[in-house]
Amino acid sequence: MSFADQLTVARIVATPFVLALFIWNFPHHNYIATAAFCVAMATDWFDGRVARWRGGSSAFGSLLDPVADKVLVLSTMIVLVESGVFPGWLVAFIVAREFLVSGLRLAAMERGVVMQARELGKIKTWAQAMAVALAGLQAAGAWHVDIALWAGVLALGLTWLSALDYARLAPGILRGQGLVSP
Repeated sequence: MSFADQLTVARIVATPFVLALFIWNFPHHNYIATAAFCVAMATDWFDGRVARWRGGSSAFGSLLDPVADKVLVLSTMIVLVESGVFPGWLVAFIVAREFLVSGLRLAAMERGVVMQARELGKIKTWAQAMAVALAGLQAAGAWHVDIALWAGVLALGLTWLSALDYARLAPGILRGQGLVSP
């Protein structure tokens, strides 16, 4: 397993700790949980850089990286619904898109095609991560306006725009023609 792949796995391993910090009620826990989330999410940026620096990403890394992102971001979003900073409907629409695109990835794998992350998908992931970070700060009481809601709505829009991008490519992928890099 390469160092880049280890960073990806670290993001998954960090998830229960981030969630526990959000759930466990002690002084400043939301600030600490948000910082832990940001550190864990930063491994997404570093694993990509490390993989390119070392000559490319592995098939394992290409498959695991989006899963690690989803595990960390979506589970944290779900926990933040309980804090009242994200409405349940917003998170449900984001989770639904992630299941649909993951299903497309599985269908592509059955045809021998590994779907690389699209540029819009990467932007979507970072928009979701930024929304989570802002929501964590809002849950901590950093401000009393619905910044997290608006960041979440922006992330939701980019999430479904990204889904449309994958849907546009789906017929070719399902015919086993592969995915052209963006």
